[in-house]
Amino acid sequence: MREPITDADRNQVRRLHAAGKTRNQIAREIGRSGSTVSKIARDLNLSFERGPEVIAATEARRIDLAARRQQLAEMLHQDAERLRAQLWEPCTIGAFGGKDNQWSEVTLDRPQFSDQRQILAATSIAVDRSLRLAPAEGGEGADQVRSMLGTLGDVLTGAFADDEGDDGG
Repeated sequence: MREPITDADRNQVRRLHAAGKTRNQIAREIGRSGSTVSKIARDLNLSFERGPEVIAATEARRIDLAARRQQLAEMLHQDAERLRAQLWEPCTIGAFGGKDNQWSEVTLDRPQFSDQRQILAATSIAVDRSLRLAPAEGGEGADQVRSMLGTLGDVLTGAFADDEGDDGG
């Protein structure tokens, strides 16, 4: 059976709310459920909304995550560069073989074709993931440049056509 809400409960909620405690902190401190504290707060016209604090915390978290994504994107790009460099570097490959299952190694001028394909695939994946985390700059600006170049091309084509008409007439 539930205990009835007392004036002492109301006074404690009012005092702890004024002290900046959260609903759950108050509930723990007075030994009541969170829903009971919410009911008391509602009766007292108190609110536990922390609008500005929540907005600020959410924005700070968003900024932190964006910085971490940028850092990860840069690390993936560096990984891609290191992988790409391996395509033409000497390498040593080894394997167990022969009737005695002996380990043998051979040094090659560059990785075998199948290994180069795998290196290129890994490089491509690293670049792709890097660009997904931090898209390349200039997407919108590039469209503006293309539009400007298209307009310039149309004007030059029109001017050239006009010049041809003047020569022939």
